[in-house]
Amino acid sequence: MPFPSSQRARSGPRRRSLLAVAPAALALTGCTGGDSGGPAGEDASAADRARARAARDSEGLVERYDAVIAARPGLAGRLGPLREEVVRHARAFGGGRKASPSASPSGSPSVTSSASPSPSAAVPRNDKDALAGLAAAERELADRRTKALGGVPGELARLLASVAAAGAAHVYLLTEGDA
Repeated sequence: MPFPSSQRARSGPRRRSLLAVAPAALALTGCTGGDSGGPAGEDASAADRARARAARDSEGLVERYDAVIAARPGLAGRLGPLREEVVRHARAFGGGRKASPSASPSGSPSVTSSASPSPSAAVPRNDKDALAGLAAAERELADRRTKALGGVPGELARLLASVAAAGAAHVYLLTEGDA
């Protein structure tokens, strides 16, 4: 004998309906990454400032690489790929106008016309210290980017995290290789 259906009327949606609709609703509301709850203009300007700062920081790091490569041409082969990565980081943040990927390892003045000559004067006289200086700059920048993650919207936070991780990898490559 089959059980009779309940005389109670169902109020609200069924469980299967909720399970089918919930992922789509979460995707629409929780995963946008654009709005963090404040006024849209404030979020956009804060993100723009953070992005511009990250681009300037990467461009400054490219200038440090250029100064070391100019002062220590024997390191050009080792530092060239890392420098190119930093150029790509600057471009990802919307910068990169001063940081050209086709810069010559000799550090000719025509490559970065706006770069000041003072960084090359600060390059240590031996390879080990020059690499340690670059590693310290990479570490400081990666740490600063990691700390900034909480104050920026989703997509920029992901980019900052990725570039900070790349910076940490650069630190490892600068400190753990044959110097």
